[in-house]
Amino acid sequence: MTTLNPYISFRDNAREAMEFYRDALGGDLQVMTFGDIPGMVEDEAEKSLVMHSMLTTADGLVLMGSDTPAHMEYQAPQGVSVSLSGSDEAALRDVWQKLSDGATITMPFGPAPWGDQFGMLVDRFGVSWMFSAGESQG
Repeated sequence: MTTLNPYISFRDNAREAMEFYRDALGGDLQVMTFGDIPGMVEDEAEKSLVMHSMLTTADGLVLMGSDTPAHMEYQAPQGVSVSLSGSDEAALRDVWQKLSDGATITMPFGPAPWGDQFGMLVDRFGVSWMFSAGESQG
């Protein structure tokens, strides 16, 4: 089996972001810190940073993330969006509302020219999201 899922890099706030996504999407969040793995800590101040996290929802969505240690170059996410789509408009609207907290709405969630509901936002962590709900998504 092969899977494809987003893996988001953060700078010192991966735990906060992944907990925010868990609260919005539901599911089980597993978190491993740099301090959990022998030899992974180069700076003791970073031992509680997230080396790897994985959020898995009951309906099979998987979102991963980690912190970028200070000795590594960090670039904020750009040019990529996490897309969430489906036929259950109420469920997607609920996630939209939760992720909208502290977000910049780039396109309000509403009717799209192709007949579905569509919206875009950049969440409080700088991650771009696209939402599409409607019969064509089912």
